[in-house]
Amino acid sequence: MAKIGDIDVGEFPLLLAPMEDVSDPPFRALCKEQGADVVYTEFISSEGLIRDAAKSVMKLDIYEKERPVGIQIFGANLDSMLKSVEIVEASKPDIIDINFGCPVKKVVSKGAGAGILKDIDLMVSLTEAMVKHTKLPVTIKTRLGWDDASIKIVEVAERLQDVGAKAIAIHGRTRAQMYKGNANWKPIADVKNNQRMHIPVFGNGDVDTPERAVAMRDEFGLDGAMIGRATIGYPWFFKEVKHFFKTGEHLPPPTLKERVVAARRHLQMAIDWKGEKLGVFETRRHYTNYFKGIPHFKEYRMKMVTSDDAIDVFDVFDEIEKKFAGFEFA
Repeated sequence: MAKIGDIDVGEFPLLLAPMEDVSDPPFRALCKEQGADVVYTEFISSEGLIRDAAKSVMKLDIYEKERPVGIQIFGANLDSMLKSVEIVEASKPDIIDINFGCPVKKVVSKGAGAGILKDIDLMVSLTEAMVKHTKLPVTIKTRLGWDDASIKIVEVAERLQDVGAKAIAIHGRTRAQMYKGNANWKPIADVKNNQRMHIPVFGNGDVDTPERAVAMRDEFGLDGAMIGRATIGYPWFFKEVKHFFKTGEHLPPPTLKERVVAARRHLQMAIDWKGEKLGVFETRRHYTNYFKGIPHFKEYRMKMVTSDDAIDVFDVFDEIEKKFAGFEFA
């Protein structure tokens, strides 16, 4: 059984990865219902928190039904990160996660996210200071290294553990790769196989089928899988993986009715949480996957992703349900 600090997260837990404009409370709620063991917030700027920036503060919203839930923060300035820990604690998460993996240029250029992979000593000292500054378990999300020539993840993971990190999730790409090519899980397995490691080591990157989750568990020996892109517009992925673990068989895909119900709920929860304009806009990225596989669907998809009016989008859901009634997903 994997434990993050004193939190029992189960045998080979499935974790919802922190994703900007994706891992918000409405989507986390859907993923939790479908079997996610741990969910993480979108990543939150430490600088934004201490400036009381509205969007950053809003991301601190968490709900009892999500637990265990981790709030993820990023930054490279020690004072700002420590102040942000105090702000985060007030939201009463179960876990504080540090993002040392985001490859986006605007984050990296400030030395944060994957940018800190150029300064491992700072990465370690920042982690140590944050661990000492909170009673909550601190976890790490990172990448293999800055580029292929600088992969030292076995040493880095051990150092982070030794200063108090309670778990580490490693994306199997370097920053230089961004999201291109295939994720390399072997260096993550090398971290797990380091006899001096005793905290959970979670794999991340390209877990897009139940079979790949099984491989991460059985072939690579990791403690759990952090899953991101495969869940966008498809929260059922967690349930499908767990069913495959138990039976070796694939669950039938969700029906059209189930997809429409989930899409409606998702949009309504998003509107309730962030208002109509933002709720409609930020839910758009999910629709392609909610209805993936329906033939001749472009007309409906375009309506959903271009309308700024919630009523129009709900009307499209009604159209889809009537037009494609009886369609069976492969």
